Amino acid sequence: MSRALTDATVRNIQAPSTGRLEISDPGCRGLELRITSTGAKTFAFRFRDRYSKRVERITIGRYPDVMLRDAQLRADELRRETAAGRNPAIHKREAPARTFGALAGRYIVEHARRFKRSADQDERNLRLHVLPRWGRRDYAGIGRADVIALAERLAAAGKPVLANRVQALVSSIFSFAVDAALLPANPCLRLRKRGQEKAKTRTLADEEIRLLWQRAVEPPVSRTVGLALRLVLLTGCRPSEVAGMTAAEIEITDAGKVKSWTIPAARSKNGRAHYVPLAPLAGEQIAEALTLANGDAAVFPSRAGKVAGHALAVAMARIGAAIGTDDWPTPHDLRRTCATRLAAAGIPAEDVRAVLNHARADVTGKHYDLYDRAKEKLAALTHWAQFITGILVPAPTDNVVALRG
Repeated sequence: MSRALTDATVRNIQAPSTGRLEISDPGCRGLELRITSTGAKTFAFRFRDRYSKRVERITIGRYPDVMLRDAQLRADELRRETAAGRNPAIHKREAPARTFGALAGRYIVEHARRFKRSADQDERNLRLHVLPRWGRRDYAGIGRADVIALAERLAAAGKPVLANRVQALVSSIFSFAVDAALLPANPCLRLRKRGQEKAKTRTLADEEIRLLWQRAVEPPVSRTVGLALRLVLLTGCRPSEVAGMTAAEIEITDAGKVKSWTIPAARSKNGRAHYVPLAPLAGEQIAEALTLANGDAAVFPSRAGKVAGHALAVAMARIGAAIGTDDWPTPHDLRRTCATRLAAAGIPAEDVRAVLNHARADVTGKHYDLYDRAKEKLAALTHWAQFITGILVPAPTDNVVALRG
């Protein structure tokens, strides 16, 4: 049935007693109004696919949520799409797969989980800082200005490093899309960093080490996470590597003492296994963690399976808040403190580098010198543990005068 549609016509037309009534608007080619016996009125666009020659129909919206003028404007847009050879019905069906959220999901599964050790961090940054704004957007419609606005928002909030990391993550996702032939170009190409980063120099003073040691295992921090923080300080290992420690990576002597820890290549940042000889103080922290884990495969378990590296950062922030300071260190500052104090104690640079598992970039270091410096690492870490013990339990002074009765 063909009939010129007006606001009055749409508003007053009577519903059929049975079935449905379809009215085509000759003044707007393709637009039709469908009325069911229940009185529901829906605008739709009818068209013929250029290639299959089939007549298809795509819903525009229900009246009065969508008024006649809005339906006519939408029909005009759809008519231009079909004139250009596109099928709007197919595009609508494929729309969910063309969202940035869907693209990001593919990136995590097909790239980050396979090739990046920071996949968990990528997922977290997406969930917190990107997907709430872009999750449902068509990724083809996200341009350079959108990326700049996203990064600038974080930089303006006083998070320059996070701004740069999020921008780099978005660029990686778009590069993945280009490689997968989903996009012709990466909108982040040659886009400068929005945040001004400064080299971090924060280390802990003796008083802060003493305070950290005590507060790390007190509420609001769980004892499990606190033991992990202590271990970052004692070993100089990366917080994420400590957090992901498993019982299978620990070597225990016949006497039941925790002797060493080997970080497998798959969990090491430089892709090389890292042997960590443990001083008794460090071994005691792991032994207690194993007891608390109660047979769990993770030395530092959580409800999600194992403690995430980010949980250590949250714990440090909570300690800072509890003692009322805005200048409290981060977990990575514990690693820097270990390295700085070892160097100050005269430990050779190559031994400090071995403790930190920093790979040498020269040819000899990469291909020929495979010595793991286990003895040197043990000596350095033992010295460091003794130094910390001296901070925690100061030696008695010699000028104590006995009182006589």
